[in-house]
Amino acid sequence: MGNLELQKCILGTVFTNCYFLKNKDTAELLIVDPADAPERIIQKVSEMQAKPVGILLTHGHYDHILAVEAVKAQYGIPVYACRQEQEMLSDPQVNMSGYSGRSSAVKPDVLLDDLDVFEAAGFSVQMLHTPGHTKGSCCYYLKDEGVLFSGDTLFYGSVGRTDFPGGSTAEIVRSLHRLVDSLPEDTEVFPGHDASTTIGYEKRYNPFV
Repeated sequence: MGNLELQKCILGTVFTNCYFLKNKDTAELLIVDPADAPERIIQKVSEMQAKPVGILLTHGHYDHILAVEAVKAQYGIPVYACRQEQEMLSDPQVNMSGYSGRSSAVKPDVLLDDLDVFEAAGFSVQMLHTPGHTKGSCCYYLKDEGVLFSGDTLFYGSVGRTDFPGGSTAEIVRSLHRLVDSLPEDTEVFPGHDASTTIGYEKRYNPFV
């Protein structure tokens, strides 16, 4: 993983993975999907002796965004998301936070289009638009570090649910094929829930491929 120090917290009622990507050289840090419990996220940042510089959102469902506003306010950092996810992020009914009793709306600072590459925390990050779980679901690919953060698109041996508003089984299968056909097999995949995997493993054993 080169300069990448990767840690995670499992947060919230549905055990969402929140990832912390620290650049060992600069101590700058990216936070992927601040799911819940901002105090635990802030504690983790402190333990890692890191300086947050951005929040990356894989999609807008409530269980991935409940701590976004608190974490953004704590550090004064921008939020990155796929352009197609604006509606879900901004509407508590669509992102289901309204039903969770903790209504949440997020306005991203940086809207990304498919294949956009940006520099953050000293890393080159590419956003891959992978609809299916939601219209604006995306993955973040750090080619130089050989890692992919797949949100709820690709899980270990499975894919995300498609029965929520904006979901599509046909689209998520297309998105899965795109990932396994275009990324190196040794790419490590870190999903929004459960265990990590690799592109090579999913290419061989994922029943949706």
